[in-house]
Amino acid sequence: MHKPSPIQLIDNPACLEDVDLNNSFEDGKKQYQKTLAKLQKQLLIVQQAYFHQGHRAILVFEGWDAAGKGGAIRRVTEKLDPRGFRVYPIAAPNQEEQSKHYLFRFQKRLPPAGRIGIFDRSYYGRVLVERVEGFASKKQWQRAYQEINEFERQLSDDGARIIKIFMHISEDEQLKRFEERLQNPYKRWKLTEEDIRNREKWPDYHQAINDMFRQTSTNHSQWQVISGNHKWSARISVLKYLVDTLSAGVDISPPPVDDNIVALAKQQLGINPQEID
Repeated sequence: MHKPSPIQLIDNPACLEDVDLNNSFEDGKKQYQKTLAKLQKQLLIVQQAYFHQGHRAILVFEGWDAAGKGGAIRRVTEKLDPRGFRVYPIAAPNQEEQSKHYLFRFQKRLPPAGRIGIFDRSYYGRVLVERVEGFASKKQWQRAYQEINEFERQLSDDGARIIKIFMHISEDEQLKRFEERLQNPYKRWKLTEEDIRNREKWPDYHQAINDMFRQTSTNHSQWQVISGNHKWSARISVLKYLVDTLSAGVDISPPPVDDNIVALAKQQLGINPQEID
């Protein structure tokens, strides 16, 4: 009988105070684009390995409002095969979802074998926005740490790889981006009343985020905090982390060609097998 692997908290989990927000990509736009394209190609290779070998992955993106989650996710998915991933932008639960356990709407969105599920915000809202805004009682959000750890342990034991990224920016940078959104007619829709109100509770969110790191960075899945003040640097950091973490312990070499396909191609198309790369 299979025994579930134990949950162990990380001794030194991520902490917002430890993040250097001055990190920047200093090699210029041309080198940024070159590095971005290289990492995107590597991530596509990893995605193909997951598809052919039946692996699945769950990518969780959390972060401050305007921290760059959407921009990072766009660069992550830009060159991927759209058949092999799905992005879930998580908003407030609807009426049906409110009547069920808060993990219900995430359980029904889990990726099948060979696929990658990407959550733009996630079940961690229980210990972040629901905690700070009072949508969950103290008993509910405190209990959620163990519930989430057990949920992720079950997924990990079932073979899923869970990667959790938090995009961190400073208060000043957030204010700058809010102003940019307000001034840009094509970005104004991104700025909401909730975004503005949340700034008043920055210290409360700061505490909730660090508590989340401490309580849910486990041997099954720990948090990676990305410095987001500089968008180019943040996107490169996200892609590099995903390539490194998703490919760890996975054979990313292409699958062998089917001999029957080679024979048929030679017979029907006149293609010499030595010409197949």
